[in-house]
Amino acid sequence: MTALRIANCSGFYGDRLSAAREMVDGGPIDVLSGDWLAELTMLILAKNMLRDPAGGYARTFVTQMEQVMGDCLDRGIKVVSNAGGLSPRGCAEAVAEVAGKLGLDPAIAYVEGDNLLPRMEDLRAAGVDFSHMDTGEPLGDRPAMTANAYLGGWGIADALERGADIVVTGRITDAALVVGPAAWRHRWRRDDWDALAGAVVAGHVIECGAQATGGNYSFFTEVAGLEHPGFPVAEVDADGSSVITKHPGHGGQVSIGTVTAQLLYEIGAPAYLNPDVTARFDTIRLSEEGPDRVRISGVRGEPPPATTKVALNYQGGWRSTATLYLTGLDVEEKAALVETALWSQVPGGRGAFDSVDVALLRTDHADPATNEQAMAQLRITVKDRDERAVGRAFSARVTELALSSYPGLCGDGLTSGAQAFGVYWPALVPSSLVWQEVVVGGERRVVEPVEPSGTAPGPVGSGTAPGPSGSGTAPPAGGPEVRVPFGRVIGARSGDKGGNANLGVWARTDAAYAWMESFLTVEKLRELLPEAAALPVERHVLANLRAVNFVIAGLLGEGVASSTRLDPQAKSLGEWLRARLVGVPAELLP
Repeated sequence: MTALRIANCSGFYGDRLSAAREMVDGGPIDVLSGDWLAELTMLILAKNMLRDPAGGYARTFVTQMEQVMGDCLDRGIKVVSNAGGLSPRGCAEAVAEVAGKLGLDPAIAYVEGDNLLPRMEDLRAAGVDFSHMDTGEPLGDRPAMTANAYLGGWGIADALERGADIVVTGRITDAALVVGPAAWRHRWRRDDWDALAGAVVAGHVIECGAQATGGNYSFFTEVAGLEHPGFPVAEVDADGSSVITKHPGHGGQVSIGTVTAQLLYEIGAPAYLNPDVTARFDTIRLSEEGPDRVRISGVRGEPPPATTKVALNYQGGWRSTATLYLTGLDVEEKAALVETALWSQVPGGRGAFDSVDVALLRTDHADPATNEQAMAQLRITVKDRDERAVGRAFSARVTELALSSYPGLCGDGLTSGAQAFGVYWPALVPSSLVWQEVVVGGERRVVEPVEPSGTAPGPVGSGTAPGPSGSGTAPPAGGPEVRVPFGRVIGARSGDKGGNANLGVWARTDAAYAWMESFLTVEKLRELLPEAAALPVERHVLANLRAVNFVIAGLLGEGVASSTRLDPQAKSLGEWLRARLVGVPAELLP
């Protein structure tokens, strides 16, 4: 059986609108897929629904369907998307309305079952306390706005088997957009663990769109056409192996480097848990098959865990941020004066708020050649359950400092004003309590969950497997060292996992990997990234990818919607690490 060609046309809600048209016209494909959902997106959609009960899905997907639906039907291209968000049925109905206007009659399916909000009390009665995955704290009486389980791909497979042309889902795992169509086409059994694991890996690579073709890539200067990169295509074979590629003539690049970078994005331990299968990332093999063609093979799979992840969001309260610029001399003294003056004027001082975060960002230069180079930033963020506490009562006290504090005081409006924020809360529920409901042509069918393993997956192999193009056993480099930015010899990719950040680091040669793996310990990472010094850090070795992955717990606080970091999703964490100066063996430098 020939490989199934699955093209991605979206990595997030807001991605390039023309991508669907580009992927349908750019070359032969069998499935057009797209990922619209992130943890933050679910909160955004919930807020949309407060204003408009019909606003719980990604409207840009409907726009894309208007552009390509006719051609997809003519060419037999199936469409699979999680753009249904909090309202898969509403999204499916919107697509059907567009189809009617175009004179088309596609079979449109939608998948539900992820929304656990209406079932919360029944689940609590069954013993589910929705404890936080990282802290163990029960959810308690926090009023959840959303509660969505991460579903697998078998609901999609069922819809396609029943003749659906377009499948719209709610919260599924990103990889399920590939697992479902591949399982349907290749007629996999539910316990074809290796094949399913291979599809999970392929899905993980293409789920974020152009990140697999050079977007956000450490060595971006080597990538041609990055001003308009093409989106990726996964050619999935019957055994679960795949080739990652892109359409000819589209910008960007598919290489072992770009694929490795995406494999390291937003992961934790090598046992990558999914509701369909546990994919062992420490068994992945990458090889160049030709220009812009990288083969993924050797992936081992194991049964899924006995629990399913649930993403909850609740209204955390209100916050306001004051941003003041401190220019020139005595920056720290100026910052201290602001704090002393501000808290003396706020009734109750710092203790008047649920939380206060103060960050002095030293973006100033010595002997500055421009006004901007002389500036540092002082960011003061206050949070409280009472909107009034962080509203005018706070902003007015900041504004009053304008003519009575340090010389050169200025800022972007000084304060942001009171803004609502949400809190992300990851939890686990028994997989047996989560099922999928697939609706095709008005007929609803329940798809039962995959039989879990009941135990956590164990390690596979010794962690010293061969790298993509070498033995992986080269001795660490020695000899004279040169102090250079770390990024001269390593690439990195980072992102958010709720309140935690992941940071994947990889090398491009066996010798560089051997040195990097020995050099970059948890202690060294904490030294290079002081923000992580007091936080729990996990380190996972992926010798098969010449990579090491770190998970920094709590770096992002309560998650992206609540974080007060300048980069609340840790997207730039890897590039910060690459900018740090370290002693590198001279023989490793280009």
